[in-house]
Amino acid sequence: MDFDQPPVVRVSAEERLDAAAWPMTIPAVAQVVREGLELAKGVTFLVGENGSGKSTLVEAVAVAYGLSPEGGTAQGRHTTRPSESPLHRALRIQRGLGAGRWGFFLRAETMHGWYTFLEANPGTRDPVFHEMSHGESFLEVLRTRFDSPGFYCLDEPEAALSFSSSLGLISVLDRVVREGGQVLCATHSPLLAAMPGATILEVGDWGLRRTTWEELELVQHWRRYLDDPRRYLRHVLD
Repeated sequence: MDFDQPPVVRVSAEERLDAAAWPMTIPAVAQVVREGLELAKGVTFLVGENGSGKSTLVEAVAVAYGLSPEGGTAQGRHTTRPSESPLHRALRIQRGLGAGRWGFFLRAETMHGWYTFLEANPGTRDPVFHEMSHGESFLEVLRTRFDSPGFYCLDEPEAALSFSSSLGLISVLDRVVREGGQVLCATHSPLLAAMPGATILEVGDWGLRRTTWEELELVQHWRRYLDDPRRYLRHVLD
């Protein structure tokens, strides 16, 4: 029996949702509910356009794992305005044998609410995140919370990070993986998706498909844009 398994081995659906209602109208969500999703060891990136379902999937997996839907851990729960989809209630998480239960959900759009929660419930290692810049606070979260083997969910972390800080995030994720952790990350960043050894799932009208960095539509668009921005800008500017 293999006891060297990641925190999450497989995601499947215990019940069916209304196929005509959101989020089942998103092809990637419908595919996961229908077929399930195997999660590999290491880092898995979900890459796709806005509205493709990548953040909906990361959120649902994080909440089904037991993490706070607005970011943070399983222990510290806060809420401002509930906005999560019902998908997490239909999912079943198959946990890895012998894997730890620690986890953290880094959700870019709700991190300020989590910072406020920490100020109201201070811990011994918590700085005052609200007194930092957006990027600095993210980097401090990476330093203080991504420090144990566990399951880490990230939703578009590049939103707060510069080019060099994004490289720093790759270094953090590499350390997490080497220490036995597992990462599921939704991203628009070709920089993050280039992380060596990562599994890349492209999300779109087709659902989910495994691909390589070179084959990502995102990478191809960025390459063409950087080669000649006018090819794109002429279509959006008068």
